[in-house]
Amino acid sequence: MNRRGQRDVVIVGGGVVGAACALALAAQDLDVVLIEARAPARWSADAPDLRVYAFAHDSAGLLGSFGAWEAVRSTRAHAYRRMQVWDAGGGSELVFDADALGMRELGWIVEHGLLVDRLWARLAAAGVDVRAPAQVEALEEDADGVSLRLEGGGRIDARLAIAADGAASTLRTLAGIGAHTHDYAQAGVVGYIESAEPHRDTAWQRFLATGPLALLPVDGGRSSIVWTLPAEEAARVRALDDTAFADALTRASGGRLGTLTPVSPRAAFPLRRQLADAQVQGRVLVIGDAAHVVHPLAGQGVNLGLRDVIGLADSVADARRRGTRWDAPQRLARWARTRRSESAVAAHAFDAINRTYSNDALLPVLLRSHALGIAQAVPPLRNLLWKRAAGL
Repeated sequence: MNRRGQRDVVIVGGGVVGAACALALAAQDLDVVLIEARAPARWSADAPDLRVYAFAHDSAGLLGSFGAWEAVRSTRAHAYRRMQVWDAGGGSELVFDADALGMRELGWIVEHGLLVDRLWARLAAAGVDVRAPAQVEALEEDADGVSLRLEGGGRIDARLAIAADGAASTLRTLAGIGAHTHDYAQAGVVGYIESAEPHRDTAWQRFLATGPLALLPVDGGRSSIVWTLPAEEAARVRALDDTAFADALTRASGGRLGTLTPVSPRAAFPLRRQLADAQVQGRVLVIGDAAHVVHPLAGQGVNLGLRDVIGLADSVADARRRGTRWDAPQRLARWARTRRSESAVAAHAFDAINRTYSNDALLPVLLRSHALGIAQAVPPLRNLLWKRAAGL
């Protein structure tokens, strides 16, 4: 391939993880191109995004490293200080408390659209070459780099390509990297509600035989719901009128926050576990949902993706300090082993929790009724669980 005009990195996919990766690598003085099929719509405070994340401290630190976190936090990121988890089958509750952990907050509930909007607002100033709308249709690769051919003409040569284009990643497929998928036959129903009782800056999660229900605190005293249900039941519940939906949701929550009233449209998305067979193949890296899709019960999906970025940025910085090649094959392989190991452990752990708690069989109910209480009764274990989830 002709190497004249070769760039350092080309990233395919401009969502939260892809845009954050572009900014993190540009901050390392790399020449970065970002390809996205559609430039995102501008975020509006008057139209809250139904898709929200429980944003962890290390994710906030990454955005802070290139100047984007303050723009997100000061706009609309609701800090939560407690998390309370209990099982409808009985037993003790598990509580994470910021004061007990010596923290100001456990994390933040942030809208997907706001994150993307604030990240994209920084791309031009960071020197990232954005190509949108644009789509990749072919990949050529050799030991020194890649060449991506775009639909409608055009080509980008780079030392490295990064697939951040979601679970159905085109670039991952072009690179010959397979993925194993498990369909949970569940869907997550999302929306916003108001509650008769204040949420008290607490993330509430109740495990039910049909799947977990999470109530996540947001500004204005409202909460964002993520209600996991069998796929057919999710479709039925989503279609209920507001009165019937409010009644079903209030009962599912055990009345913890009193009557719950819907205040937004509702949406549902299918749930699955998916792991790419590898996170590096030659000169192509795979990150975010292109690499790993996990059950949303722990709110770790976007944080796992951003940890891919943190690990990669740290690896580049380390190479620069040592005066070695930042894209050396052995360095990329080491990054990939670490990241795939963590994401696989997380994916299967969430899978095990979902299987254990989304179950009304007698033995699982008897076993799990003690699990939350054990974690609550042993502070070092409880703190370790939280710090691992928070990336601390």
